[in-house]
Amino acid sequence: QVQLVESGGGLVQAGGSLRLSCAASGRTFSSIAMGWFRQAPGKEREFVAAIRWSSGSALYADSAKGRFTISRDNAKNTVYLQMTSLKPEDTAVYYCASTSRAGMSRIMNEYRDWGQGTQVTVSS
Repeated sequence: QVQLVESGGGLVQAGGSLRLSCAASGRTFSSIAMGWFRQAPGKEREFVAAIRWSSGSALYADSAKGRFTISRDNAKNTVYLQMTSLKPEDTAVYYCASTSRAGMSRIMNEYRDWGQGTQVTVSS
């Protein structure tokens, strides 16, 4: 029962940067970790990155490693995804999600609450 709202998506050129935000509200005490997922046209939703609220420990998909950085602001109940060196293949709807599991996960089904998504389009 965590409400999540993504923002920060938009249109950028290849090589550019973008920062996404995910604001959490409601029963946030039940959230242990947050994840970012994305879904490109014609593709299945895939894991991007995750972070634990308490320690800030992060987990990345291979496609995101070295280019994307996940972070959190506990006081604001907000998680960020800083994306750099963007490529056209990064074009997708990006979703944030919350899990009450003790650790982080790459598995979509382990996240209980989801935002509505924000569109990221990278042009070439």
